[in-house]
Amino acid sequence: MKLCMIGTGYVGLVSGVCFSDLGNQVICVDKDLAKINKLKNGIIPIYEPGLEELVKKNIKNKRLNFSNNLKESIKKSDIIFICVGTPTKRNSSNADLKQIYNVAKELSKSINKFKIIITKSTVPVTTGDTIENIISKKNSKKKFSVLSNPEFLREGEAIRDFIYPDRIVVGSNDTKSNKILKNLYSPLIAKGANYLNTSRRAAELIKYASNAFLATKITFINEIANLCEKTNINIDDISIGMGLDQRIGGRFLRAGPAYGGSCFPKDTKAITSTGDNFKTNLTVIKSVIKSNEDRSKLLLKRVYEILNNKIKNKKISFLGVTFKANTDDMRDSSSLKMIPALSKKGALIRYYDPTGFKKEFKKHKNVNYSDTIIKCLYKADLIIIHTEWNDFKSLDFKKLVKNKKIMIFDMRNLYSPKKMIKKNLKYFSVGRGL
Repeated sequence: MKLCMIGTGYVGLVSGVCFSDLGNQVICVDKDLAKINKLKNGIIPIYEPGLEELVKKNIKNKRLNFSNNLKESIKKSDIIFICVGTPTKRNSSNADLKQIYNVAKELSKSINKFKIIITKSTVPVTTGDTIENIISKKNSKKKFSVLSNPEFLREGEAIRDFIYPDRIVVGSNDTKSNKILKNLYSPLIAKGANYLNTSRRAAELIKYASNAFLATKITFINEIANLCEKTNINIDDISIGMGLDQRIGGRFLRAGPAYGGSCFPKDTKAITSTGDNFKTNLTVIKSVIKSNEDRSKLLLKRVYEILNNKIKNKKISFLGVTFKANTDDMRDSSSLKMIPALSKKGALIRYYDPTGFKKEFKKHKNVNYSDTIIKCLYKADLIIIHTEWNDFKSLDFKKLVKNKKIMIFDMRNLYSPKKMIKKNLKYFSVGRGL
């Protein structure tokens, strides 16, 4: 099939590359010419394990192309995926749909034959209705069909999630288009993926509801971890005990920092705004947002307590600064609140992350990037394990740090408290009550 992916961000690029690997002819379009030129040469703008190899393979096999000519790319394709960003509006909880609607206007000018137009971007309920209205102003409804096909890709696991999805959701009441989409996804359905055809509005809401529920699980276990610390209980036991109940499941029941990244923060806000717009108060999700916003403050307070409020000139080393492992995404990472706050109090901060230097900390005083773990930890007073990269799971801290009074705040509970105590290390974790 001939596909066009509009937008080469995380969703558009990963989905386009994976579709080409399934044997389809794919054009990935972006208005950023410099980005397109890099992609043509196999240079990937995001950190996603395995993506670079797939891009090069499918360029070589002439199934994958990159272009900044939107009009021509639309005309050459049968199925158009809208994959542009839907960030939170400034000073609002609503999703900013400006890019979505700009694409719809461009599409309305370029339809030369029947097109299936699909929103893969995360969009609020009724967005598909608006897209349809925009395009129908210049085109007969017989010449196009607007569907919703939300993505469920995890950063760092995106290729696997595309190839082995839990479910494929397609929102459309158009039997012809639904049949074509089911055929497009047939290689994945054959591997066991569930194919769910719903109304377009239902598909739009499934994505938001899923992310809001997962964010709720993270926030819930973090709040239970706070109680565990007060009652001398190990949160790991609680997570395992709860997770064994098949109605609950163990995934996303790991205590740690606040949730962040490209989806949960903006999507939880957007769904509450949708609720408000339809006069429905989503109180549970609003509470989740508030609790998550408070999480970084609570962890920062814990750091102050560990250091007895003596922050000035303390050498603090952060292991990882991205919101989670296997991604270079800094959006809403706890480190963006913690590092500036500690810097302001006079701490001397070094950080190491496998994805390299972060421009977000460039303007902050006494915050420096180390290009190795050894350099980052050398003579540190406090080590904060912020992100759960595999690189950090079996470190010999005494050998690396060369400081007898070293303290470790393990925000991801990567290490055993008993083993750390045996090594005479002053060790703190999250929700273990130890």
